[in-house]
Amino acid sequence: MAKNFTISFHQNRKNLHVKLHGNFDGSSALELINTLKEHSNGAEKIFIDTRELCSIHPFGRDVFWKNCTVSNKLEFSPNYNFRTFHTSI
Repeated sequence: MAKNFTISFHQNRKNLHVKLHGNFDGSSALELINTLKEHSNGAEKIFIDTRELCSIHPFGRDVFWKNCTVSNKLEFSPNYNFRTFHTSI
């Protein structure tokens, strides 16, 4: 995991809110996947705030999408396409 990567989250009613900070790499992707598996039960929507990310490494993005089991519930903020995002923010 990138040294500066952190995840914060809270759940209200039927939604899970996740905020990502730092650099998103392959290990960060696995940490996010594990957080979603552990805390998304019962969530109708999962909001992922990516505004505090410094960069999204293509490998991390690919690891996330290949292993994400709740992709139908995800909404990203800002509304760019996280699937195709390739570069530093």
